Amino acid sequence: MLRVIIMIVALTVTWLVWSGLYKGLLLGLGVVSVSLTLWLSVRMGLHRKAVFSLDLIPNMITFWLWLLKEIVKSNFVVARVILSPSLPVSPTLLRLEPPLEGQVGLATMANCITLTPSTVTVDAFEGVFTVHCLTKDSAADMRASDMGARIKKAIGAR
Repeated sequence: MLRVIIMIVALTVTWLVWSGLYKGLLLGLGVVSVSLTLWLSVRMGLHRKAVFSLDLIPNMITFWLWLLKEIVKSNFVVARVILSPSLPVSPTLLRLEPPLEGQVGLATMANCITLTPSTVTVDAFEGVFTVHCLTKDSAADMRASDMGARIKKAIGAR
């Protein structure tokens, strides 16, 4: 029951923050939206511990902060490449075998790679990613990255 209450609070706060308008009709639509989402979530079993574990929240916050730092760092790399007179672009395709198992971990890593500027996950087939990197340095950084281990810790190695 605690998980359902936390889900109600999280959905309501998210809706209120993203909506930004607090008029009667919109608040009513928000109640309908949150109720429908909650009903579907409970019906799908997303409130169960195996799917929605409260003890992962600190690890997820730590991971999000690390990912934000990597995104900012990568933005500066891309800006430096673009603003350089010689435009030192050296596109590289990289095959990467992430140290993760399960669809959640693999999808999270593929999305995190794509979120980071200068890298895009082009293909993910049978646990092997093909990643396009803007420069050879970004490819080397991607190979040396501990993103997989951080994701594994954040999602509890599911």
